[in-house]
Amino acid sequence: MSYFSNQHFQHLHSSDILTGEYDACTFSNCNFATASFQQASFENCLFEDCDLSNIKVVKVNFQTVRFVRCKMLGIAFAAANPFLLELHLEHCVLDYCNFYKLPLKKSRFLYSQIREVDFSQANLSEANFRGSDLLGTVFDQTNLEKVDFREALHYRIAPELNAIKGARFDLTGLPGLLESYGIKVE
Repeated sequence: MSYFSNQHFQHLHSSDILTGEYDACTFSNCNFATASFQQASFENCLFEDCDLSNIKVVKVNFQTVRFVRCKMLGIAFAAANPFLLELHLEHCVLDYCNFYKLPLKKSRFLYSQIREVDFSQANLSEANFRGSDLLGTVFDQTNLEKVDFREALHYRIAPELNAIKGARFDLTGLPGLLESYGIKVE
């Protein structure tokens, strides 16, 4: 397997299949839509202004990987390698993704559009969703302890189905916590 360290890749396409190990690499303005990363490994990498929609991530390692202004639709992250998985997203579109049962402790999903995403049974303790749009996102038996939901929009969380001790919410987010009880906040 090839090894790449401290390299900057620009304007790559789906046909430029990523295999190998990438350490502290940057990927800018790449279009990887529908590509398969074939058991690649990314550690301390940055993806910026990339389209990663519908990529295949079976057994891919994402260790402290940042995504900035990326389009990431329909990715089944649940198939990625969960060992040391840590994601940091800023200003991304992350609709229709699946994070079922993944350990995402301390991951960041900042100021992103995260619609219709499945976080069922995931460990999101100490994660940060500040300023993100969570319309239709599923939290079911999810560890949300100490998660920051301040400035987040459109989330619906049933406190009796999720661990939420120490989570942070704005007053404007109360309807998203009380909806499952039939309580209306006006």
